[in-house]
Amino acid sequence: MTDDERFHQLKAQVEQWVQGPGERWAERIEETGEVPEELWAELNELGFLRVAAPQEYGGQGLGFARWMELMEVFSRSHGSVRMIVHVVNGIWRSMDGHASEDQRKRFVIPSITGEIKIAFTLTEPGNGTGADITTSVVREGDTYYLSGRKHLITFGVRCDYYLLAARVEGSSGHEGTVALLVPREAAGVTVEDTSNTMGVTGTDHASLTFDRTPVPVDHRLGTEGEGLEVFLGGFLTPSRISVAMSCVGLAERAQQLAVEYASGRVTFGKSLTQRQAIQFMLAENQADIEAAKQLVLHAARRFEQGADDASMQSSMAKMHAVTMLTNVTDKALQVHGGLGYWKSQKIERVYRDARAQRFEEGTNEVQKAVVFRELLQRAKAAGERNEEAGR
Repeated sequence: MTDDERFHQLKAQVEQWVQGPGERWAERIEETGEVPEELWAELNELGFLRVAAPQEYGGQGLGFARWMELMEVFSRSHGSVRMIVHVVNGIWRSMDGHASEDQRKRFVIPSITGEIKIAFTLTEPGNGTGADITTSVVREGDTYYLSGRKHLITFGVRCDYYLLAARVEGSSGHEGTVALLVPREAAGVTVEDTSNTMGVTGTDHASLTFDRTPVPVDHRLGTEGEGLEVFLGGFLTPSRISVAMSCVGLAERAQQLAVEYASGRVTFGKSLTQRQAIQFMLAENQADIEAAKQLVLHAARRFEQGADDASMQSSMAKMHAVTMLTNVTDKALQVHGGLGYWKSQKIERVYRDARAQRFEEGTNEVQKAVVFRELLQRAKAAGERNEEAGR
C-alpha cells in the first residue's frame, strides 16, 4: 500500500468516526456538560491523538499538511473533540525541539502515547502572552520555586503536567524566560475550574495560582532565556495553522447543516433552496470556505518546508479563516430562521463553538500585528537590497 493509499484509508476512518461515534459523543457532551475519560481513551485507542507524531515516538508520522487535512475533518465534530486532537497532536512538537533524551522519554513520548496529559500554560490574567509574562521562578540549588498566576488554561484541571512559561525573577523581555514541566499535584498549586464557557462545552479550563511551587531544574526544557522559543516558535505557528483549519472544518459543518435545512424547509410552496436570497448566501459561503482552505493549506506547506515566512503565513491564514467562519456560521444560522436559535438544532452548537476560534491562539488584532510587523521587515530588507544593487 502506498503512502497516499494509507492516508486516504485513514481519512476515511476519521470521516466515518466523526459522522457516527463522534456525533453520539457530541450529543452526550452537550447533555452532560462534560467530556468523559472514555472519550480520551477511545481517541487514543484509535490512534487519533498521535497521527502527527514521528513513528519512532509511537506516532503515525503524517506530514503536517496531510495532518491538516485530517484536522479539517475532526473539526466538523464537537468543539471539545476538536480541541483534544488539536492540542495532543501539537504539544509534543513544542517540547521535542528543546528536550534532552531523558526528557523525551519522560515527557514527550508519554504525551504522544497517551500515558500523560500536558496542558499548554502561557496566558496570564494581568498581561499578554509574550515577553511581558510575570510568573517567576527563583532557583535554589537543583530546584526552581515558582510563583504567579495563569488563566484560560485548556485541560488545566485534568492534566498531569503544565508546560509552563515563566521567567527568572528580576529578568525582563525574552531574557531569563524558562519553559518548565510542572507536576499538576506539586505543592503550592491551586487549581480553580473555570469551565463554564459559552461554547466548546466539556473542555476543562482552569485558573492557576503557584505559591513557591517546587519544580526540579531537570524539568526545564532548553536553557534559561529560551522559554518563549518553546512556546512561540515550537507551538504557536503550527497551532495557528491548525486553528485556521479548524475554522474551515467547522464552517463546512455549518454549510452542510444550512444546505440540508434549506432543502427540506418549504415556504409558500417552495423550498428555501429555490429562493435566490438563500442561493446567494450558500454560494458565497462555499466560495469563502474554499478560499480559506487553500490559504491554510498553503501556510501548512510553508511551515512543513521550514520557510522563513511560515509565521506570517500562519497569522494570515488564521486571520482570514476566522473572519470566514464568523460570516459563514452567521449566514448558516440565518438560513435556519428563528429555529436556528434553539438548542434542538445542531447549528446552535456550531454557532457557539465558532465564537471561540476568534481568540484561540491570538485574536485577529494580534494576527494583524504579526503580519504587519513581518510585512514591514520584508519591505525594509527589500529596500536595502535595492539600495545595495544601485551602488
